[in-house]
Amino acid sequence: MLCDECGKNKATVHLTEIVNDQVTKLNLCETCAKERGQDVEQHFGVADLLAALSDVEAVPQAAAGAPSKLKCHHCGLGYEDFRKIGRLGCSECYGSFKPNLLPLLKRIHGAIQHVGKSPDPTLLKEYKTLTKLQEELEAAKQDLQKAVKNEEFEEAAALRDKIKFLEKKMKEGKG
Repeated sequence: MLCDECGKNKATVHLTEIVNDQVTKLNLCETCAKERGQDVEQHFGVADLLAALSDVEAVPQAAAGAPSKLKCHHCGLGYEDFRKIGRLGCSECYGSFKPNLLPLLKRIHGAIQHVGKSPDPTLLKEYKTLTKLQEELEAAKQDLQKAVKNEEFEEAAALRDKIKFLEKKMKEGKG
């Protein structure tokens, strides 16, 4: 799908807005999305979404302070300004608005602490198998050097065969 704006590049940003059962779709390439950043946010209401989510916060006013009076001690951004524009002013805002941001982050992300993604169990198993094969191969090579040094030729021949077998398994990518 091509960008609705320039018609040249592949659209990578897809926005859909539904207002009163009327659907508006906008497909933009990365360049056009960056150029129209503010327009897109105003039209599609990213700040309105955050404001709506933050309106239903269950924050005890005594603990958090009145949200309308909260200001970042570093950049001076007010919590109400954050709700209007949908962006924090600096990294210190997270600390200044923490009591109000935690419920918001939990509602948006499902948690208040980022735990990352878990790898595909199949790929993880293959990785562990290949790592184990690599370790076994390295150990066999060291044992082969010792066997040759000690003139234990039968042992060296068996280790050579084992090394060839392990190398073949690694090339196949199997365990």
